[in-house]
Formats: sequence, C-alpha cells, structure tokens
Amino acid sequence: MTALATRITAGFALGRAVAPGLVLASTVALASLFISEHYGAPSMLLALLLGIALNFLSDDVRCAPGIAFGARTVLRIGVALLGLRISFDMALDLGWPVVIMVVGGVFATIAFGMFIARFFGFGPRFAVLSSGSVAICGASAALAIAAVLPQDKNSQDQLVFTVVGVTILSTLAMIIYPILGSFVAPTDTTIGIYLGATIHDVAQVVGAGFSVSETAGETATLVKLIRVAMLAPVVVVIALVVRSKMGAGAETMGASQPIVPFFLIGFIVLATLNSLVTLPEAVTTLAADASRTLLLVAIAAVGLKTIPKDLLKVGKVAALLLVVETVFLATFTWVGLMMIGAI
Repeated sequence: MTALATRITAGFALGRAVAPGLVLASTVALASLFISEHYGAPSMLLALLLGIALNFLSDDVRCAPGIAFGARTVLRIGVALLGLRISFDMALDLGWPVVIMVVGGVFATIAFGMFIARFFGFGPRFAVLSSGSVAICGASAALAIAAVLPQDKNSQDQLVFTVVGVTILSTLAMIIYPILGSFVAPTDTTIGIYLGATIHDVAQVVGAGFSVSETAGETATLVKLIRVAMLAPVVVVIALVVRSKMGAGAETMGASQPIVPFFLIGFIVLATLNSLVTLPEAVTTLAADASRTLLLVAIAAVGLKTIPKDLLKVGKVAALLLVVETVFLATFTWVGLMMIGAI
C-alpha cells in the first residue's frame, strides 16, 4: 500500500471514530444557535450550558473521541480563521492614540490579573486564563489560551468557569455600559471606543454599540477587533513562557509540541494576508461565519466533557477575581480616554 493510500485509509478511520461525538457537539451548537436567534441569549453560553446538561452522553465510548476532537482540533481551526477578520488598516482608521490605549489595556489587564490573582489564592495558570479572557475577547480567548497552557486536574473546570463567567459579565456590560456611557461620553464615537475596549465578547460589543447608534456600533466593532488582533501575540508569549518554564520534554506539554502552535501561525498568516491583499467580502464573511460556527461546536464539546459538580470546586472567589479584572479594564480605559482628550 502506498503512503498516500495509507493516509487516506487513516483519514477515513479517524472520520469514523470522531463522527458520533462531533455530530453530537454540532447538534448542541445548532440548538444553542437556534435558541439564541429566537430569544437573544448568548449562543456561546447556551452551547456551553446545553453541553454540560448532556455531559452523561460523553460516557458513551462512541462519542468520546469526537467530543475530544471538537474541544481541541475544531477549536484551533476556529481560532485560526479569526485571522481573516483582522487587518493592519484598522489601526489607521482609529488613530494611533486610541490603538495604543487599547493595546495598553490588554497588557495592563493581564499584568494586573497576574499580580492580583495571588491574593485570591490562585496560581499563574488561572491568573493568565481569567485575565486574558477579560482583556482580549472573552470565551474565544479563554479557549485559545487554555490550548497552550499545561493541563492538570483542574484545567477543564477552570476553563468552563472562565467561559461562563466572562460571558455573563459581558452580557451585563452590554446592558450597563451603554447607559453609563450616554451620560458622560461626549460623542457616539467615544462611546463606541469605550464599549469596544471594555466588553469581553465580540457579539456583546456589537449589540451594545448598535443599541446606541450606527456610529457607535461601527466604532465599537473596530476597536474590539484590535483587541482580537492581540490574541496571537499574547498566546505566543504565553506558549513560549510555558515552554521555558516546563522544559521541552515536560509530560504535560508533549515532547513534540511546537514552540508556536500551528493554529496561531495560521491566525497570523491569515491576518497578514487580509492586510496585504484585498479579499472579496464573500470570502471574509464566509471565514467569519465558519470561525463562529467552529468555536460554537468547540465550546459545546467542552461543555459535554464537563462534569457539573466539578464546577463548584472553582468557587465564588474565582468569580470575584473575574469581576475585579473587569472593573480594572473598565477603569483603565476610562482614564485612557481622558488622557487622550476623548472625554
């Protein structure tokens, strides 16, 4: 048998192995999307909660491989496709003072989270997971960061708790921030900058911005995508730090794991391509939809892997840490807007 035939056979075998679990995760994702579109609840949160409710199905040996495939491989493809939503021209549209403030907010929030987490009794792993998700793009960032962190017995529970926490906080911010901004921000553009720089998830940023005005919505979305663009460099740095701390042969990392994960290389390549070449709108729209769908399937798979009672181990202190990090980012951005003269 030739090498090509062997690979094709292996591919079919993998497909048969992962199909049941992947179909299950996809069904959960589609159900959450249907409910979200009809009742307005965040689809990511719904996919996670529905997955957790159906956790007993993960005990089926036929479903386990596909669920694991969805939570890892599908996730990484979804993150890579986020790159086509980013272009270097975004910085020119916003102006460098705003870009510097937004990027500064990302790194300041992560640094603050790494510092403050020790007072809440958490180590560096949960510190960077929680602060990174708050600083960048909520659930998507949590999934990407978790993919390069060393795994332990609490990893899955901390990831699920972080996704639930930032999604709830993001939804609350979507309601509260536009109301507060309308009282103190002088223009819709300023409100849009604030919303895009502070709210966790992209969907909630869009909802909050366009609830104010079209100008605020467009500005908020643009600012938010600048934060999304920080996902690759932040995760690369985390991966390099983890690699240096644990050593290339550490069991939790895997001896053959690359220094920079392939999905981040894909993210960077696609973002660069989108910056250098004017791609058809149909292509970028298709990539955005595909990324959103794949991430939804991935989060459903994560939920399916999660044992509900284990979430209680994370505790109220972790929720408080997420709130403190969220307040820090909101305050930092407010001060930043005053410093650049936007308020």
